[in-house]
Amino acid sequence: MIEVSELKNQLQTNMFEGLSEHNHEQILVCNDTQTGLKALIAIHNTTLGPGLGGTRMWMYHNEAEAVRDVLRLSRGMTYKASISGLNLGGAKAVIIGDSHHDKSEALMRRFGRFVNNLGGKYITAEDVGTTTKDMEYVNMETDHVVGLPESRGGGGDPSPVTAYGVYVGIKASAKRKWGTESLTGKKIAVMGIGKVGMHLLEYLHKDGVRFYVSDMNEDALNEAANRYGAQVVTGDEIFDTDAEIFAPCALGGIVNSETIDRLKCEIIAGAANNQLEDEDIHGPMLTDKGILYAPDFLINAGGLINVYSEYTGYHRENAIRDTERIYETLSSIYKLSDEEGIHTQAAATKLAEKRIHDIMLVKSRI
Repeated sequence: MIEVSELKNQLQTNMFEGLSEHNHEQILVCNDTQTGLKALIAIHNTTLGPGLGGTRMWMYHNEAEAVRDVLRLSRGMTYKASISGLNLGGAKAVIIGDSHHDKSEALMRRFGRFVNNLGGKYITAEDVGTTTKDMEYVNMETDHVVGLPESRGGGGDPSPVTAYGVYVGIKASAKRKWGTESLTGKKIAVMGIGKVGMHLLEYLHKDGVRFYVSDMNEDALNEAANRYGAQVVTGDEIFDTDAEIFAPCALGGIVNSETIDRLKCEIIAGAANNQLEDEDIHGPMLTDKGILYAPDFLINAGGLINVYSEYTGYHRENAIRDTERIYETLSSIYKLSDEEGIHTQAAATKLAEKRIHDIMLVKSRI
C-alpha cells in the first residue's frame, strides 16, 4: 500500500513540473487514515466552466504513475469538453487502491467531502473502478456529482453512450479511409471488453463485423465469443492480428513505438483515454505508416456528453443526438489534418485549444 508520506515526497518532487507541463490550475491531495482514502483531484482548466471528470480507482504501481495519470486524464477532459462544444472545463480524480477490496461506503463518502470542499469547481462521475452506486455514496456528501442511477434522476451508466460515440467515430473513420462507412466484413481488434468495449461489440455486430478480442477477464471473453462470435487472442497478440481496425478500449499508452511496428491495421479508433504514449512522437509515426488515428478525447466523448446532459437536465435522446455530432467533428479534424500537414491528434488539440482561447478573450473583456 502506498504511504501518504511517500505520496507527499513524490508530489513535492514532480507535482509542479507536471502542473507546469500542461498548465494545470490545481491539484488536491486527499488523505484520510480512518477510511484508507488516498486520492488526487487534478483541475486542468476551467475557462469554459467547472471541471467535470470521472473518479478512477486503480492500484497504481507507484506514486509517480498515479500523478502522471491524473494530470494526463484531466488535460484530456479539458480538450474533450471543448471540442464537443460543452460549457465545461477539464478535471479528473484518481483513488489509489484496489476497487475490489479497498472500496467502501465510508471511503467514497469521505472522498465526496473532499469534492464538496472545492465548492463546485470540480464535478465528479464514475470511471474505471467506480460505479453508479459509488456515485450515490459520493452524492450523500456533495451535490457536485453526476452519473447517478436513473432511479435517482440521473442518466445511469454512461458506457453505452460512450460506446455509441466510438461506433459513430469508427464509421466516420471508415468513410475517410475507404470512401464508405460500411463495415460489413471488416475485421476489428477490440482490446478491452469491459463496460464500454462490450457495448461497442453490440453496435458493431449489427454491421456484420468480425472480431478479435483480448481482455484479462475470462468471463467477458467467453461472453464475447458466445454472443458475437469473437475470436479470443491472448495478451499482446492483439497487436499482431490482420484486423483493419484496432479499437483500444482499456487503459492508455498502448500505442507506442513497439506496438506501432507490429500493427497491420489501417485505422485506430477506440474508447481508451491517452492512447498515444507520446503524442509528439507517435502521432507522426502513425501518419508515416498510413494509419488513420481517431483522436481519443473526441471519439470517446459520448460519456461526457451523457453526464453533461444530466448536469443540465437529463434526456437520453438529447445525449444520443449530441453524441452523433462526433461524426461531423471527426471528419473536420481529418480535413484539417490534411490541409495543414499535421497528425490528427495535433489537429484535434488545435481545434480544442482555439475554442478555449476564444472564450478566454470573451471573458477578459469588460
